[in-house]
Amino acid sequence: MNFDTAFDRLIGHEGGYANSPSDPGGETMWGVTERVARSNGYNGSMRALPRETAKAIYRKQYWDAIQADKLPEALRFEVFDAAVNSGVKQAVMWLQSLAGVDQDGALGPVTLAAVARLDGASAAAAYTGIRLLFMTNLTTWGMFGRGWARRLASNLRAMA
Repeated sequence: MNFDTAFDRLIGHEGGYANSPSDPGGETMWGVTERVARSNGYNGSMRALPRETAKAIYRKQYWDAIQADKLPEALRFEVFDAAVNSGVKQAVMWLQSLAGVDQDGALGPVTLAAVARLDGASAAAAYTGIRLLFMTNLTTWGMFGRGWARRLASNLRAMA
């Protein structure tokens, strides 16, 4: 999967504008929080954040940060989606847990080599399981768990 395909699929999870008082991310558009948008130089209204600006942010902040193009095909979207939803460091730590290497949150040659030895389809499903287990322990599960579970179920269905 390439970035363009991954982005289009991700936007199906992230949707448009949201500003839930219960969401610690605060105001978002296309799933990009105001804090992330501002740190990437966007100064306009969050409701008006252009899709192409969001796409550039996702490319730099998440896809490139997890070195998605170096990951096995079956894991690219799963790790990208996790990085967007839970942060790059956490997404990498789940990947490292799966690969059986030290969980330092830094994606380097040791992690990439260990990940390359994994069975793609099985690894993607196992990664999603690790992620779901983590999410069920979050204090925000009661508020957002149903949506997260749907997101992960959609990811699992796409693996078939």
